[in-house]
Amino acid sequence: MSTPFNRSAISMAIALTFSAPLIAQQEQGESPQAANEAQDALGFEQIVVTGSVRGGTKMDSSVSVSSISPEDFAVAAPRATAEVFRSIPGIRSESTGGEGNANIAVRGLPVASGGAKFLVLQEDGLPVMQFGDVAFGNADIFLRADSTIATIDAIRGGSSSTLASNSPGGIINFISKTGDSEGGSISTTIGLDYDTTRTDFEYGGDISDTMRFHIGGFFREGEGPREAGYNANSGGQIKANLTKEFDTGFIRVYFKHLDDKSIGYLPMPMFANGDSIPGFDAQSDTPHSVYLQDTVRLNGDNQITRGSIANGMNPSVTSIGFEANFDVSEDWTLVNKFRFSDVSGSFNSPFPAEVADPTSIAQSIGGAGASLEYANGPSAGQAFTDATGNGLVMRTHTFDVEMNDFGSYVNDLQLSRSFGDISVTAGYYKSRQNIDMSWLWNSYLMEVKGDNAALLNVVGADGTQYSENGLYAYGTPFWGNCCQRNYDIQYDISAPYLALAGEYGDFTWEASVRRDSGDAFGSYAGAVTSTLDVNRDGQISQPEMNVVGIDLANASVVDYDWDYTSYSIGGNYRVNDDLATFARISRGGRANADRLAFGKINQDGSVATADAVDMVNQVEAGVKYRQSGLGVFVTGFYAETEEQNFEATSQKFFDRVYEAYGIETEVAYTRDNLTIKGGFTWTDAEIVEDNVTPDVVGNTPRRQADFIYQLTAQYQMDMAAVGVNFIGTTDAYAQDSNELKFDGYTQVNAFADYYITDALSVAINVNNLFDTVGITEAEEGAVASDQSIIRARSINGRTTSMTLKYQF
Repeated sequence: MSTPFNRSAISMAIALTFSAPLIAQQEQGESPQAANEAQDALGFEQIVVTGSVRGGTKMDSSVSVSSISPEDFAVAAPRATAEVFRSIPGIRSESTGGEGNANIAVRGLPVASGGAKFLVLQEDGLPVMQFGDVAFGNADIFLRADSTIATIDAIRGGSSSTLASNSPGGIINFISKTGDSEGGSISTTIGLDYDTTRTDFEYGGDISDTMRFHIGGFFREGEGPREAGYNANSGGQIKANLTKEFDTGFIRVYFKHLDDKSIGYLPMPMFANGDSIPGFDAQSDTPHSVYLQDTVRLNGDNQITRGSIANGMNPSVTSIGFEANFDVSEDWTLVNKFRFSDVSGSFNSPFPAEVADPTSIAQSIGGAGASLEYANGPSAGQAFTDATGNGLVMRTHTFDVEMNDFGSYVNDLQLSRSFGDISVTAGYYKSRQNIDMSWLWNSYLMEVKGDNAALLNVVGADGTQYSENGLYAYGTPFWGNCCQRNYDIQYDISAPYLALAGEYGDFTWEASVRRDSGDAFGSYAGAVTSTLDVNRDGQISQPEMNVVGIDLANASVVDYDWDYTSYSIGGNYRVNDDLATFARISRGGRANADRLAFGKINQDGSVATADAVDMVNQVEAGVKYRQSGLGVFVTGFYAETEEQNFEATSQKFFDRVYEAYGIETEVAYTRDNLTIKGGFTWTDAEIVEDNVTPDVVGNTPRRQADFIYQLTAQYQMDMAAVGVNFIGTTDAYAQDSNELKFDGYTQVNAFADYYITDALSVAINVNNLFDTVGITEAEEGAVASDQSIIRARSINGRTTSMTLKYQF
């Protein structure tokens, strides 16, 4: 039964809404369907859509799947799309990077560098990016949760190996509303203790008896949850779809345009024990500053251009597509999904390459006797005085990346037939993913200070100026000028697959196989140094003596292919209406992409077979149970994972094997007006082989906690609802060396919701109510003491927002 809470709770930070009048439903009394839903607290009778061709219920399926409604993730008060994923059992979402650039892991499968390597993010059944861990182009950068979302399906392991490419760990699928129910909503969210204003809207319904539509999106402006010094989040999204129904099926066309500038948070200076450095609050400050919004560099064609740090992560996505679903005869069904996406944008954020005392940094650039002076800000031209008293200066690299072309097309064709109790699906998947990007990094000096840090210049003992307006190098000489790079590579993927499913009494089974084949072709180029008058003033300054550009004359070729076979076999036995058990064995692969360049691609463009593809073997078994408003879903799992990867910040390659086993539990309980949902995952993971750094064999993979957990409790009244959400983790190691360990933490979020009228509501939510420090990653692997300086990312401090929403 819909209630004031069910309608209004989704008017939280991302303002996702239903449209049906709810007070009227209350007055009519509880329907039998609603009563059944109350008993089915985990939605075991919902049809599994993602990662399935059979279309059975969760109770009859042999995969671990969760469906998250807009109510579920809204009550967790997310400030970014990746924070929604924290509500999914088995998923570790390190969402401290802002609206994108999250590290997402599943069931002990590693995050050796960044992104979501073994997990695919989908919109309406097709991948957002074919590779989820493209350097500075993680898939979540191009995805937004807004009021157009009907539900989010999440599969861990299982058939994700065979029903999508490059996704052995799982699939998270954003499923859009399609106008099934006429109505809409408009809402505005404002930050009460931080700068944000966001408006969401959506509307859908029937055009005729056989045609319906849905349209919606959002727009926002604001500084964001940290003190950036300028309007760091600006932009929005619009989505629309049109469905035409026929006697034998339907065809749906859809459109999406996303243009959203959002700040990207990278590691920040703090003490190793998580305490903040004087003058820089690890929970509310950021190295971003009004005094460092633009940077001049050579672009991928070695032309002098300007990059905007203020644009942050700026995806520009225009997608068009269609879905056709028809019963072509009594026994045959044809489904075809297609999408073309024009994708470009930028990623630009300051990274602290070194945090040290002013003298050592100044002399490393200007020699003995060199000193620092303010390059801008209120003290411009004066000697650096360390006003914060922390005695630190930051060598900053601008992670300045132009996404020239990340466009793609994808087509997934399925033909199915039933033979009595057995169904057979044959499919053919085809896609192309472009990765055309340029790394254009520069080097600056900054004071370690929150709320608009000033840039610093280096002055030699003889008065020589070694920097200009804080920039001391066009390039990154501190890292050996590693990071002026250009990639222009295309990846073609073809994948025929076959899936069978059947049932015998209370036993259902599924088996599927997929053969992925791919071709990569293109080129990549590294750094070259020249002398160039960048500012065109007729003089060559110290930084202009060594300007790093792209060595286009000596580009390296890419010309390799790969193939691998994936399979998955599972069975489910329904003991009775409320109890079922299942088991599954799977093997899936993940083709490696851009991270192979500059070390793993041979001179002729080829790649060793062992480097081209990483395989994952998984075994899982579990039980599902429901009774009197209680739902329990427990899965035991084991995974063996190969890993080839490259990390930009450390300039290291990885070549290793991991093993992990554990237990994943999802629980829900509903009684009267109280609903409790939660889950925890226990994981024991180990590095069992390493061909680059054998000393780490036997260690726990970095950032892998023994336990991660989430719990939401909500109480609804006639015209109001209140609730609290807990998200936590136990201790985890910062790096694979297992020397520096982060403390576990529990983040508490809270909300309160009140219906003013049947259609108008106001909601307050608080993210990180108790202002908890929670470190998710760090560059350092060992420290001398708790007071040592590290560069790390922590969850944001407390933020509070208010939403006013009207439904019509």
